[in-house]
Amino acid sequence: MRKLAKTIDLVAAFDSSPNPYMLLDRDLRFAGMNQAYLDITQRTREALIGHHVMEIFAPGDAPDSEEEGRRLRASFDKVLSTGQPDHLAILHYPVLIPGPDGTPVFDDRFWSCTHTPIKNEAGEVTHILQHTSDVTDLLCLRYKIGEAEPTSALDAMVGGEVFQRAAKIEANNQRLEAERKQLTDMLMNAPGFVAVLNGPDHIIQFCNDACYRLVSHRDILGQPVRDALPELSDQGHLDFLNDVFETGEPVYGRQRAFALRHAQDGPLDYRYIDFAYQPIRDDAGHIVGIFVQGHDVTDVVLAAERQKLMIDELNHRVKNTLATVQSIAMQTARTHEDPSSFAAAFQSRILALSHTHDLLTRSHWEGADLRAVLEHETKAHGLGRLTLNGPHVALSPARALSLGMVFHELATNAAKYGALACGDGRVIVDWRLADQKSPRLEITWRELGGAPIPEPERRGFGTRLIERNVRHDLHGTVQLSYPSQGFCAEISLPLEMEIA
Repeated sequence: MRKLAKTIDLVAAFDSSPNPYMLLDRDLRFAGMNQAYLDITQRTREALIGHHVMEIFAPGDAPDSEEEGRRLRASFDKVLSTGQPDHLAILHYPVLIPGPDGTPVFDDRFWSCTHTPIKNEAGEVTHILQHTSDVTDLLCLRYKIGEAEPTSALDAMVGGEVFQRAAKIEANNQRLEAERKQLTDMLMNAPGFVAVLNGPDHIIQFCNDACYRLVSHRDILGQPVRDALPELSDQGHLDFLNDVFETGEPVYGRQRAFALRHAQDGPLDYRYIDFAYQPIRDDAGHIVGIFVQGHDVTDVVLAAERQKLMIDELNHRVKNTLATVQSIAMQTARTHEDPSSFAAAFQSRILALSHTHDLLTRSHWEGADLRAVLEHETKAHGLGRLTLNGPHVALSPARALSLGMVFHELATNAAKYGALACGDGRVIVDWRLADQKSPRLEITWRELGGAPIPEPERRGFGTRLIERNVRHDLHGTVQLSYPSQGFCAEISLPLEMEIA
């Protein structure tokens, strides 16, 4: 009962106050007003409740009416967005009142307004309380109608100095507010992240869109850094912030690793960031906060790492390729005393190496498919005469190069002496995957329909190249046989993790 009586007393005091008050909800619709407000506006409570304030009190015909209406609306919006009171020292705002004959007319008025936020238990603004003072008569004291000079020294002081000072202060406030909004918009849309930390606990007072994106749009505003971003505590950044606040010396970092979480219990995501922690001082020179700014340079760092890796890999491949070319030249020279035949054999083997390089380049040297390597090395002999049977098998670049050279030698020998030397011969290549625990690739090259090939009395360069590549480079085994129905090569090599 006591609480109810207190509420009734407050309502009675509100309604009986000689000062005009009105209450707006968040949609700027009338939620209440006292009798003084109804008297000064010459309206009824029923005519106002639930209606939008800017519709009821529309700007008049005066030249500055539109601008004054904008100022009034901006003041309401500021209270809703900041939760802080706002004041309009002088507002030129005519009100529509009934004329002598009952027709509505605009009554030219000047007001001094205070807009106060009303908050709920959660601290959210639910209403705006407006207290207005009609200062029209005070302004009129300054000038007599039709005169251009003040009527007295008192009038000049009251109507001139006081109101000029109030108008100047408000104009400065509006200018400062416009500059603050412009700066806020600029910081909010900056490409780099920006945050303002307040006090020794580094409470996050402001952060822009880039900052929200960096922390996966977590609700961090109004929280200390140690609570909002606890994963940073073990990375030295709280120590940096404490040092800046205590010493006033800025801290800069370049391409420093940050481990951030996308979710409370999620894994850490490592980002590389350029940042600066700079002290914020008040008028007395005391440190009151820290200005944080920076850029996420993860893509730049990873691109540089990839570039270095590619250069290192390119150097390695060039050395390997030169070693292979040197080996091919030496082995070819041993079996070709005639310069012309040496040149032809050497060129064909270099072209085979080049073809496999082309194939790997198309995949950015990530590897090649076994079928693609076979087709690439044998297409010169007519794909219609070759039958390829087997599953998709992904080969690393090194294995693709070695097998490419092996298939080139087999195809060249078949075209010179075996099944591809005559029109009816053909080649069948079968491959399969065996032993899933320790995967192996087994390849069988069989020639049919050609003239029988006797087993050579000595091992030529082609045979040595095949055996060397399979056994040394591929760590596999190779068996070459020469049955009457046609040459056969059986290759077996470990695949490790190269199975697609």
